[in-house]
Amino acid sequence: MAAEAETANVGQDLYPAGRLAQAAEATAKAGLGALLLTPGPDLRYLTGYNTHPSERLTCLAVPAHGPAFLLVPRLEFASAQASPAGGMDLEIVTWDETDDPFGAVGQRLAGITSAGLAEQMWAMMVLRFRDALPGARLALAGAALRDLRMRKSPAEVAALREAGAAIDRVHERVPGWLRPGRTEREVAADIASEIVAQGHARVDFVIVGSGPNAAKPHHEPSDRVLAAGDAVVVDIGGTMPSGYCSDCTRTYALGAPPPEFAGYYQVLKDAQEAACAAVRPGVSAESVDAVARDAITAAGYGGYFTHRTGHGIGLEVHEDPYIVAGNADRLEPGMAFSVEPGIYPGPHGARIEDIVVCTAAGRERLNNASRDLVVVGG
Repeated sequence: MAAEAETANVGQDLYPAGRLAQAAEATAKAGLGALLLTPGPDLRYLTGYNTHPSERLTCLAVPAHGPAFLLVPRLEFASAQASPAGGMDLEIVTWDETDDPFGAVGQRLAGITSAGLAEQMWAMMVLRFRDALPGARLALAGAALRDLRMRKSPAEVAALREAGAAIDRVHERVPGWLRPGRTEREVAADIASEIVAQGHARVDFVIVGSGPNAAKPHHEPSDRVLAAGDAVVVDIGGTMPSGYCSDCTRTYALGAPPPEFAGYYQVLKDAQEAACAAVRPGVSAESVDAVARDAITAAGYGGYFTHRTGHGIGLEVHEDPYIVAGNADRLEPGMAFSVEPGIYPGPHGARIEDIVVCTAAGRERLNNASRDLVVVGG
């Protein structure tokens, strides 16, 4: 019973009932009549209900004015009731196999002139809602929810901190799996197993890029055999039982790396450190990107830094705010994002990534595994 009570308290902290009222207020402020949220991060954020998307409609409706309701297939009512949604002042409406759930939502929301749809809603459902809400303007729910989701609560930061510590423990074991003669795919399989062993509910991605593959930021593990002198970029992450995600990159070397690699790795390490140090309330997202990019460019490697400096993280691995040129959003306490510059000359490459949270006093890094180049077998 004590464990069940602890789980319930965690759910209440991560998914407080007051979010529905906040979402309704934000919906009105965005000029929308209602939000329509199918399974995905927005639905989980507002209710704690995590379910798989399917052709059977599950939808949280949040009117700008009036009570919210959660529509679920009857066969999934027990699961919805057992989630944090069941403890909220939220009507859970069921529908049977021969019912028209889209029509049911349309009838309850009759008269609205606009609706914000979940950004990951299936196209089939978008078209069905278009027909069920004739004349209503359809927009994206992010217009109402973006600002809410960007500012993490203390409970959300604690969940991200737990995720960061778990993925750090995986990186501590990575050197033991890196040795000449093994394939990237074999190493990735070991890492994936350890991600779950260290407390994640699922593995979201495992990048193991060795030699020239280290210069491919989104490389998929292949049958390439690791060799002495390789640089190996390991970018890994998963989702914790809380729903919150981890993401951390470290670069390793199998024995002594090429001389030119050691030189630009230090440039990268210094740039990543400077960008993390630049995080504080009031600075723009793009200014953090500029700190990393300007340092790498000044050292002559600007053309090899081919992606943004970072992305927000929470219930999704990639979400707002994005740390990139053109994003003038000012950082605020509670915003969490990666700082992950990279340098990719071609024969090899390197990236260092930490999750950072903006705090009232400046910033907190949620990853603390060593950022030094780890030389394996050297």
